[in-house]
Amino acid sequence: MSMKMMTAVSVAALIAAAPVAAQTMANTATELNVRATPSPFGEISGVLEQGAEVTIDGCLEDVSWCQISSGEMMGWASGQYLYVAEGSEAVPLVNMAGEQAPVTVIERPVEAEAEVADGEVTEGDQTASALATGTVGALTAAAFGGPVGAIVASGIAGTVLGSEVAEPTEETITFVNANPVETVYLDGEVVRGAAIPASVTTYEVPQENLRYLNVNNLPVLVDAETGTIVRILR
Repeated sequence: MSMKMMTAVSVAALIAAAPVAAQTMANTATELNVRATPSPFGEISGVLEQGAEVTIDGCLEDVSWCQISSGEMMGWASGQYLYVAEGSEAVPLVNMAGEQAPVTVIERPVEAEAEVADGEVTEGDQTASALATGTVGALTAAAFGGPVGAIVASGIAGTVLGSEVAEPTEETITFVNANPVETVYLDGEVVRGAAIPASVTTYEVPQENLRYLNVNNLPVLVDAETGTIVRILR
């Protein structure tokens, strides 16, 4: 039996052995937002570093969002950027949706869903109110896991961006902070390595090889040629 096949069998055994109601340990594939609600537009309550270990208390049925804790930080994180490590293999949680997922399935909190009446969003997340007309596209990155058409994780341990990506200067960061632009709402979590749709307007900065915009209430710098997010300015 090949090492790859043995690893696959080991992962399957790990999943099968996990109790239905047991907590699952996982890691983050990239720097990851922790949100108050299971939505890419929810309030950010904290940020996890790449590779951070988290305890998963449960996930939505499609594993798109998981309720997690890490130290004193608690909230919701995108299941597309959480993985279970087994040896050298990294198994994305979002790929485990269904009966084989080693997590407890929980329902989406009622308060996370914007109530719609007469075509208008009523009480709920203030950001959700801004989304009454819908999003204008989806973030996309090199596949790590996740559905087609939504943002998907870009890799493990620093493989998201190439070595040739320009490092933003202090002048550029100061310029962006001093010149806020209108928010663009895109489906998917905002992470380094995600690519902005070509149809979305970006803006010039002092560095010619970088541009900027605001995605889901987060100012970001992107590579001017590829539209790939290289820095989130928090």
